[in-house]
Amino acid sequence: MRALIQRVSSASVVVDHQIVGAINLGVLVFLGIERDDSADSVEPIVDRIINYRIFSDSEGHMSYSLLDISASLLLVSQFTLVANTKKGTRPSFSPAANPEVARDLYNLFIDNASKKCDVHSGVFGADMKVNLCNEGPVTFLLEGSRQ
Repeated sequence: MRALIQRVSSASVVVDHQIVGAINLGVLVFLGIERDDSADSVEPIVDRIINYRIFSDSEGHMSYSLLDISASLLLVSQFTLVANTKKGTRPSFSPAANPEVARDLYNLFIDNASKKCDVHSGVFGADMKVNLCNEGPVTFLLEGSRQ
């Protein structure tokens, strides 16, 4: 699993001209699920994201996590994150999980994260428009370990 996380002051996801998910202060997560990922891959990356210290203290140091400041998480599925881009001029999506497996793991991510923080999401597999105001900018790529 790969998670591109961004610290945002606001973010929203629009599908068919309707807002389907929106947050104010929090973390926007673009999640890519790989073919070797399993249900065992989900909880470790959820815990890492919600505990990742990317919010500033009064001295400007990244000391606080999403949980520390009671911020929200907005999850967006993005299979292009797991593309193989090492050669050529066209990405290969062979590393991506098949859509049925990816959908199940995406939903499991939402279920696990929802038990720990305020979670909103896009629509798996939909054509989404994502709006965000990245704070900092602060962006990290987290890669989960495969079980």
